[in-house]
Amino acid sequence: MRKIGLIGGMSWVSTETYYRRINSRVQIARGHDFSAPMVVESLDFNGLIRTTDKEAWKQAAEILSDAAKRLEGSGATAILIGANSMHKVYDEVAEAVSVPVIHIADVIGVKMKADGVRSAALIGTRNVMIEPWYRQRLIEHGVSLLPPDMARVDEIDRIIYDELMKGVVKRDAERTLKTFITNIDKTGVKAIVLGCTELDLIVDTNANILPIYDSTKIHADAAVDWILER
Repeated sequence: MRKIGLIGGMSWVSTETYYRRINSRVQIARGHDFSAPMVVESLDFNGLIRTTDKEAWKQAAEILSDAAKRLEGSGATAILIGANSMHKVYDEVAEAVSVPVIHIADVIGVKMKADGVRSAALIGTRNVMIEPWYRQRLIEHGVSLLPPDMARVDEIDRIIYDELMKGVVKRDAERTLKTFITNIDKTGVKAIVLGCTELDLIVDTNANILPIYDSTKIHADAAVDWILER
């Protein structure tokens, strides 16, 4: 099996999800005596949270690029960035290493295309929902995206940063996301993309009125495919 590298700690909640899913899927494929060859660079998210201005994003790119170099130096043959929002600096990170960096939006787009899904609503942090760098990656795979509703953007962003990234799961947040998804369904789109690695804490991805494309699970499964060289 090939070793995978994970840039985590943004937040630790999703890092735990990645670690658990990658290892459990490797065990399903190879047996319970196996675990994933994996190295994790868990960053201090305090210096990265709610990055906004140009200088802060430059610093974020440097922090993640250095982490990627350390992972490559530890023998990782491919790297994941365990946060949708931090894929804003994907290009800088990918240029810093000689091994592949698996883009989260690309693996989602590939899966949606394979499933024949051509329209969706994207929900996640503010920068994921409204900035072009993430949306365009999905569009390039033939997926048209519902324009962001700013009222939903503000509330989802608040829930993610103030609750989910701290490991806090509230019933009110679950009800809010259920209402949002119900309203999105009325627009006629065919799927929801969870563009945040913590949203599966409050969205039932297996029992919903629309198909849910969970970025964390899809990204982790792409890592498993790489590890198993499938």
